Amino acid sequence: MDAKGRDATSPWKMPLAGWKQVAVRVWNESGDDNIGLIAAGVAFYGFLALVPLLTAILLCYGIFADPKTVVEDMQALTSLVPADVARTVGAQLMELVQSSDGKKGFGILIALALAIFGARNGAGAIITALNIAYEEQEKRSFIMVNLTALAITAAAVLAAILAASALTALAALGRWMHYDATVLPLLGTVVTYVLLTLAGAGAAAALYRVGPSRGKAQWTWLSAGSIFSALLWLGLTLGFGAYVRYIAKFDATYGSLGAVVALLTFLYLASYVLLFGAELNSELEHQTAKDTTTGAPQPMGTRRAWVADHVAADGDAEDAPAKPKPPEPSGAAPNVATRPVARTPSTPAAPAPEPGTGFVAGRAVARAARISGLPKIGWVTTGLVTVGLAMVRRRGKAGAGVALIAAATGLSWLRARD
Repeated sequence: MDAKGRDATSPWKMPLAGWKQVAVRVWNESGDDNIGLIAAGVAFYGFLALVPLLTAILLCYGIFADPKTVVEDMQALTSLVPADVARTVGAQLMELVQSSDGKKGFGILIALALAIFGARNGAGAIITALNIAYEEQEKRSFIMVNLTALAITAAAVLAAILAASALTALAALGRWMHYDATVLPLLGTVVTYVLLTLAGAGAAAALYRVGPSRGKAQWTWLSAGSIFSALLWLGLTLGFGAYVRYIAKFDATYGSLGAVVALLTFLYLASYVLLFGAELNSELEHQTAKDTTTGAPQPMGTRRAWVADHVAADGDAEDAPAKPKPPEPSGAAPNVATRPVARTPSTPAAPAPEPGTGFVAGRAVARAARISGLPKIGWVTTGLVTVGLAMVRRRGKAGAGVALIAAATGLSWLRARD
């Protein structure tokens, strides 16, 4: 076997020297890819998707259980995260239960579809972040990207329901078996965290497999980053909970926004852990010359995955093909592969406009107006603001966009006078 793991068929068969090179590149690439900044963006979109996601969970779970049971099970699930985060989510759950009560039949299906569609932006942010971690450009169509985001969102809803049901079943099993009152809480906590870690590793592996726009990686090449991110997430949950409880007093610093800041910080750290695991998987694939994608083994350059089509050079910082071609007789430079230019810090890729961003902004303005005590802003006004914001960002159409926004402002003013 090659001393650096160039012929490794699994990350677990890679020698120590190969792991050392991988560790160095993961550290460097995490900085070059700005995963801290990207994780902040994922956390922001995740925060915006939280309410629609909770709504979808409540509506799905509410089909089989009464609202009281739904709230109790979901609170048992959120109790595993830091207290401030659990308190924020719990308060939102109670508000959603009250507002969604009374939806029946076809109304539930419509509300559920709208909730999942509203939460898809969080999954879309994860897809974009994973493309960056795996050195990929998005090659799928707009429809396929959105279908993938919707599938990830629906899977998240199902996973949350199953996790809440499992926690309830575990507690009921403990009571049925009459465990000692002093032993049951400790045993239940240990079993819960073990199951949660396994579920987290499985969820991370699924995201790493379907999220990036590339040929699907073999499960074995997803295992290291998935296990690492799940264990790190478990430590993060316990550590951040202790930090918030005993050291950092967000309420003292941010007042009524303390719980929101704690939630955003937790989402940011969780996103960072997920992306760091993706960087680890990416560099492990980059270390070997063997085909790491599914299907029959393919030669380099035909595997439809950048890290699988290239192998890292011994210098760690450069990348070269597994078998470099000799220099051309004409004096041309040898065919040495480098990482995609769009991923280097000196030439950052401009973020693509997120579909529906203008609509979200328009509804956010409407919500802010209602909170401020202003009259209700209608859907027509929101539509004008949405189109106006979209046109403002386009070259040569900024004037028309400003005119539409001005028209929306005028309609709002006329509505306020009525």
